[in-house]
Amino acid sequence: MKKLILSLAILASTFTACTSNDDDSSAQPVTGEITGTITADKTYPLGTYTLKGIVKINSGVTVTFDAGSTITADKVTGDNALVVLNGGKLIVNGTAAQPVVFTEKSGVPGSWGGIIMYGDAPIKAIGGVTTSTSEDGNALPYGGTNPTHNGGSLNYVRVEYAGAKLADGTKENNGFTFYSCGSGTTLDHLVSYKGADDGYEFFGGTVSMTNAISYGNYDDAFDWQDGWQGQNNSNWYGYQVTKGNFGMEIECSNNNNDFFPKVTNVTLKRAPGTTPEIAGAIEMDAFQFKKEGNGDFSNVVIDGYGDYTEASVTYQGAAVKIQDATTNTNQVNGSKIKLTDVKITNTTQTIPVGATGSIIVTFPSGKFTTNNAATGASITTGAWSTVGGVNLVQ
Repeated sequence: MKKLILSLAILASTFTACTSNDDDSSAQPVTGEITGTITADKTYPLGTYTLKGIVKINSGVTVTFDAGSTITADKVTGDNALVVLNGGKLIVNGTAAQPVVFTEKSGVPGSWGGIIMYGDAPIKAIGGVTTSTSEDGNALPYGGTNPTHNGGSLNYVRVEYAGAKLADGTKENNGFTFYSCGSGTTLDHLVSYKGADDGYEFFGGTVSMTNAISYGNYDDAFDWQDGWQGQNNSNWYGYQVTKGNFGMEIECSNNNNDFFPKVTNVTLKRAPGTTPEIAGAIEMDAFQFKKEGNGDFSNVVIDGYGDYTEASVTYQGAAVKIQDATTNTNQVNGSKIKLTDVKITNTTQTIPVGATGSIIVTFPSGKFTTNNAATGASITTGAWSTVGGVNLVQ
């Protein structure tokens, strides 16, 4: 009898323990609102959240999002954005199967400010200054002397319908905006989807980005200025549909420089019928270099930058366009722009050209080479790169 009682007690104990684990409510998705300035470390577990207002992550604070969460803004509530202040960290632990999605309720491009990150890595802004003020509506300083700044790690993150004009209505934002972010920051497997400005914009800094998709953004797929100098970038895929300007807009704020950022494995595609964002602004080239912009690009695929007709005038899209004479003299002739193994299809002007007839572009030997075997970006697709059942890599 004693053995029977003991056996029953052990069985009851075992059953109770299993029941407790199965009912663990912490494993269930949660809901909540994210608003105001975050002043202490915070982890948002798997769930559905509302982002309300200009949410800022303070210096010294780490905010973490677990895989599979969706964070939704609503333009009806006013300006919305997620801002990582210099010294703060944003950790997003998405996966290929469970990305973290930041979106907006209306689904209209330009409805919120996206993700904005500040650091204190070096910049070189207009006039050669090493600090400047942001143009995102927050009017915050950026620039510094810390090339290894770490703003966190963004892994498998999708930002949808961003690019809002914040504050006084004249400031613009992108899907992802990086102000002087450093090489300690991780940017991997990101999607900027149908924003009203650029997919990604870098304002100086040393951060690099890998496995990035820019899909259907109204301005440029990728953009940088202020002496951005990321060296370890790869697998950038830009696909412009409906509206779109340059595949890449590259400048250095009128500062002659040797920063030479590097991007390997690049695909820039423009769907048939895609028009410039604003009528009369003939911005429709795959690569545009201006204001002393430069860089090293290899294994590049360019497709679809053909003719565009407006008011009975036909404009020819170019694979590479040099916008001003100074950039041509200092950057092209100075061998600071390099595009190698470039495959060009469905594009009118296949050799580099100047924006005007007076800009005669002749790349030094070996600095511009074509290769019909180039493969461009190599993106492993999945739930992270699919919206509404549509694979963004086409």
